[in-house]
Amino acid sequence: MSSPDPVVLIVEDEPDVAETYRLWLEDQYTVRVASDGDEGLDALDESVAVVLLDRMMPGLSGGEVLERIREQGLDCRVAMVTAVEPDFDILEMGFDAYLSKPVKGNHLTETVENLLERSEYDSLLQEYYSLVEKQATLEATKTAVELEDSAEYADLRDRIAQLRDELSETLGGIEDDDDFIATVRELNDADHS
Repeated sequence: MSSPDPVVLIVEDEPDVAETYRLWLEDQYTVRVASDGDEGLDALDESVAVVLLDRMMPGLSGGEVLERIREQGLDCRVAMVTAVEPDFDILEMGFDAYLSKPVKGNHLTETVENLLERSEYDSLLQEYYSLVEKQATLEATKTAVELEDSAEYADLRDRIAQLRDELSETLGGIEDDDDFIATVRELNDADHS
């Protein structure tokens, strides 16, 4: 008997967008759809592995839903999927990935796959991936001057370096991010073979 497909919860107030995401994902995953934040929280339980969360919704915003997910201590990965231009406020948010709308099908499915893979890592590695995702998001949308002038961004880079050092010791002396990611993937592949 095979294990059930991972559960992906889509919390999106635009029905056409939610339906598109569902169609892209339903062949590989069990998909639940919620049309607002309250409905999303009601649909959330221990079986949900990944939440695709719209940031701007009437009623509870995606940020508020995300806070409640983290407060409940649920072991799921969360991707913010939004048309909102990211700002330094994302550094305080506990998401695992940030997707800017419009999202392409292959990018959405790839993100879900990556988040599911990450859910198998320990918390230190999950924090590292989450922070690197935030760094990449800011670097893609902010100017070099804005980044240089941001104390929050400097703190982010320092924390990433600290985590990389801690994880490098655990994984045996990895020099840079590419080596680090390659080593983690090799370990993950070995665990699944």
